[in-house]
Amino acid sequence: MLLQPKIIADNRERNMQIIDRLSELGTQLTFAQLPVGDYVLSDRICIERKSVNDLENSIMNSRLFEQLGRLKKSFQKPMLLVEGDSSEFRLSSSVILGTAVAVYTDYDIPILWSEGGEESADILYYIARREQQQKEREPRAVGVKKAYTLRQWQLLILESVPGVGPKLAARLLSEFKSIRNVVNANIEMLQKTDKIGKKKAETIYKVLNEDYDGEDKII
Repeated sequence: MLLQPKIIADNRERNMQIIDRLSELGTQLTFAQLPVGDYVLSDRICIERKSVNDLENSIMNSRLFEQLGRLKKSFQKPMLLVEGDSSEFRLSSSVILGTAVAVYTDYDIPILWSEGGEESADILYYIARREQQQKEREPRAVGVKKAYTLRQWQLLILESVPGVGPKLAARLLSEFKSIRNVVNANIEMLQKTDKIGKKKAETIYKVLNEDYDGEDKII
């Protein structure tokens, strides 16, 4: 009997639809702070996953090619997975097409497209299974950080809250000094932090304070 494939996922990955689907498929999932990419599928394949919005932001702030350059240096066959409805792109089609062409011609990185989390998980699963069962290539994360500082743990905890990225997590800790104080802050207090409006403050407050009832709720 063939074992289910192993996948190493970045521990900052927040798309629970992908994680849940991979678990449902029986994937042997482990988590680590990956220096490059989001999912390691074999010793030569690593996937950088971006939502449509993530891709646009990384194009506009010029981070995309820096990320892909590091990915290419670390893995023999890196891939870019773009997730979401292509009709939601705000940038012109010529910019998106030009970027896709540059990703392939300049970095030799293929782009995979998925409509959502479940399809992304299926793509990851079948690539990992093919690599490991047919080619006997186990996943290997290059340069994985295995130990975290107190500051890193604090940031990771807050970054797991919807809408809170690395910069906002750092601002919250600078403002409130501890995770306990962030949890104890009311909506009005949270709004005093730069880049937090009423809607985001309400989401943060709800995630950190609402009683757990075991039911899945969209927020």
